[in-house]
Amino acid sequence: MMQAGIFTGYFPYGLEETAKKIRALDFNTVQLDLHFKDIDLSAGQITRDKAKKVRDVFRDHNLPICCVSGYTNIIHPDKDERAKRVGYLKEIIRHARDFGSAYVISETGTFNTESDWVHHPKNKTEEGFEECRKVIAELAQLAYDHGAVFCLETYVNNVVGSVEETVKMFAQVDHPGLGLLMDPTNYFESHNIDRMGTILHQVFDTLQDKIKIAHAKDVKRSGTDKSEKHADIGDADAMESHTFRGVGEIELPAPGLGELDYDLYLQLLARKHSNIPVIIEHLAEDDIPRAKKFLDGKFRANGL
Repeated sequence: MMQAGIFTGYFPYGLEETAKKIRALDFNTVQLDLHFKDIDLSAGQITRDKAKKVRDVFRDHNLPICCVSGYTNIIHPDKDERAKRVGYLKEIIRHARDFGSAYVISETGTFNTESDWVHHPKNKTEEGFEECRKVIAELAQLAYDHGAVFCLETYVNNVVGSVEETVKMFAQVDHPGLGLLMDPTNYFESHNIDRMGTILHQVFDTLQDKIKIAHAKDVKRSGTDKSEKHADIGDADAMESHTFRGVGEIELPAPGLGELDYDLYLQLLARKHSNIPVIIEHLAEDDIPRAKKFLDGKFRANGL
């Protein structure tokens, strides 16, 4: 059966309290965000002992860590900023197994300097793709060298956004240290959201064997508000990836609050990944019980 999981970053507490609150909601796996009130896991501060402490606390609460968040703009056009961001991601990758999981996840980045989720013309050029490919190839090799897998999370405005771009990247970086975080909502734009079934079939027909972990959020048209949208999730220090809710024509709300065909999504996912963790996102702590009930209901209705 599929497992419903949650990002630890939606719980703005210390390590032990975070684990207790997640366990109390009947989750049985988590995606680990390196963000707790009582332990410093920022750049240069990760150690094997700290990682083991985090791992053991979640294990003690029957919450195995299925993957680790390393979200950052890996192709930031400022070379010093890129080096800083990629350097921290590499630090996380080197310690992935210490945290208890092989999988470390990041988006593929944008050449926009104002936001990690806003388009830049260079994103869709051969030059931009090649810059991104070089970074991804390096991260895949580093992950492999440390018994880990670097997982891409695609997004339409990033360098790797479409199904075709994702297939191209995996063809050019054909490496055991590279995997895919499956989130079908990230492939939708205004021009294809009305062909949801066709796009979902295309996504899984071409990318099924690359998938390691899945996400659960939703997608819908944004209406009149085309700005970059962020939500207040009750944590002033929250990662931007957790407050982000979409930009332009498309909004990305919590699961069950949009138009994603969840029955088809989960049916297609289950064809080769019947026990995969499905991690809930894009919500505040007080909405987590509703979202979990929605996802569990979809699992039950589809026999998953």
